[in-house]
Amino acid sequence: MKNKNLTPNIMFNLKRAKPLSRVAISSSLLSLAMLASCSQLPLTDSSDHEITAGSVSNKNVSASDDPDNISFLAFGDGGYHVDYPKQKHIENPRNKPDFIAHEKEDWLADFRPEAEFEHAPIYVYPNTNIATEQGGAEAVGLAMTEVCIYKPCQFAIQLGDNIYPDGAGADDGKDDQKRMNDLILSPLIPLFTENPDLMVYSALGNHDWKSSRQGVALQTEWMAKQQNFTLGEQGYYKYTIGSKGNDVEFFVLDTNMLLSGQTFHEVPLNSDGSEGELSLAFNDGTAELEQADAHELPIQNEDEQQLAWLAKGLASSTAKWKVVYGHHILWSIGGSKYSEGHVLRKLLLPSLCQYADAYIAGHEHDLELITDDCSGYNTGKSRPPLPLIISGAAAKMRGKHTPFAEQQAKRYPQYKLHWSQSFVWGFAHIELNNQNDALNVEFYTTPRDRSGKAELAGQFSFDKRSD
Repeated sequence: MKNKNLTPNIMFNLKRAKPLSRVAISSSLLSLAMLASCSQLPLTDSSDHEITAGSVSNKNVSASDDPDNISFLAFGDGGYHVDYPKQKHIENPRNKPDFIAHEKEDWLADFRPEAEFEHAPIYVYPNTNIATEQGGAEAVGLAMTEVCIYKPCQFAIQLGDNIYPDGAGADDGKDDQKRMNDLILSPLIPLFTENPDLMVYSALGNHDWKSSRQGVALQTEWMAKQQNFTLGEQGYYKYTIGSKGNDVEFFVLDTNMLLSGQTFHEVPLNSDGSEGELSLAFNDGTAELEQADAHELPIQNEDEQQLAWLAKGLASSTAKWKVVYGHHILWSIGGSKYSEGHVLRKLLLPSLCQYADAYIAGHEHDLELITDDCSGYNTGKSRPPLPLIISGAAAKMRGKHTPFAEQQAKRYPQYKLHWSQSFVWGFAHIELNNQNDALNVEFYTTPRDRSGKAELAGQFSFDKRSD
C-alpha cells in the first residue's frame, strides 16, 4: 500500500494530536454486529423533524450481499485537521473559553436560538492555551472501516473540500505532498487496509479551489498517482459501475466552477429566520456580492460546457440508475448556504428532475436528507420526489438553523426536510437495490471521543425515479 506510514505534520512546532489506533475498530465491532444481525430495522428519526407517513417508503433498507446491488460510502468535507488551521486562527489565537465565546457570538448574530447553541469538541495545542476545533476525519475513517466489515462497500464517493483550509498550493510553507498524504490519505488507511481495492471517486469543493488553479492541478495529479483515488482532469467526469441492466452512471460535478460563473448576492436572514428581500438589502447596503477569486472564474465558458455535458449525458445515459454528486448543496438547513442553493437549483434541477435518481452533496458540515418534488419543472411524466442527500460531516461539525428550516418549509412547498443531525461527525452508506428498485440510505455517526465506533443514526428508502 502506498504512503502507508505517514509522518505527522507539525503545527506551531508542537506535537500532533495522537492519532487513533486501529485497535479502536475491533473494540467497537460488537455494536455493529448487533446492527448487522437485524435484517430489517424500522425507520428512525433522531432529529427534531418528524417524518410524515408515506413520504419515505417502508421497504427493507438493510444492505444485502446480492451481487446485482450497488453499495457505496458517501462522505464529504473530510480534509480538516488541527495541524492545518485557518490563517486567522494563527494570527488571532484564542484560548478555549474565548474560542467558545466567539462561536456563540457568531451563532447569535445569525439569529439562531440561544438554547440550541452547541460547539464542536475543542482541541488545545500542547504546551499552549491556543484552542481550535477538533477534527473528526480519523474517527470517521475508522467508523467507515467498521461499517464495511459488515456491509458491502464496493467503492466510495468523496464530496469535496478534501484539503482545508486553502487547498494544495497554499502559501503557508508546508509541503503539498505531505499535506495531501495527511489530509486525504491518512484518515482512510484503515479503510484501505481492510478493503485494498476500494476506489474513492472524488469531487472538488470550494476549499480545494482556494489557492489557485495550480493547487487544483496538484490535487488532481496527486490522486492520479494513488491506487485508491480517482479525480477527472477537468474536475467533472462520469463513470459507470455494475452489470448491464443493473448498472449506475455517476456524474461528478465541479460545483465551484459552476458557481464562479454566476453573479449573485448573499442576503442576510431576517430575525425570524426567513430570507431577506434582495431589493431591501440593496437599499440598506447589506447585500453582499459573492465574488469569485480571479483564478476561479471560468475560462472559455467551461462552466457552460459542464452544464451542457451534464444535460446531454443524463439524457443519453442507458444506465438503469443515474446519480449526480458534487460539493455544493441545492437545499439545506444550515442557514448560510441558501444563496448558493438558489443559483444551483436553477442550473441543475431542470436536468436532475427529469433524469436523475438522486443528488448527493457535502458543503454543510452535517447530515441531512431532503427531497424536492420537482413540481417546478416539466419532466414529461409523474416521478417520485428527488432525494437530496447531504453528507458533509467527515471532519467538521456545524449546527442547523431551526428558524430558517421552519421558514423554508413554509415558503417552498416543493421542499421537504425528512431528517437531519447536526454537530456530529458522520457519513452515509447508500445501496441501489436492483431487486426492489429502491435507493436505500443509511446515515452513521461516530462519537466525540474519537473512538471510531459506528452508530446507525437513520435509514430511509426511496423509489427509483429515472427511466
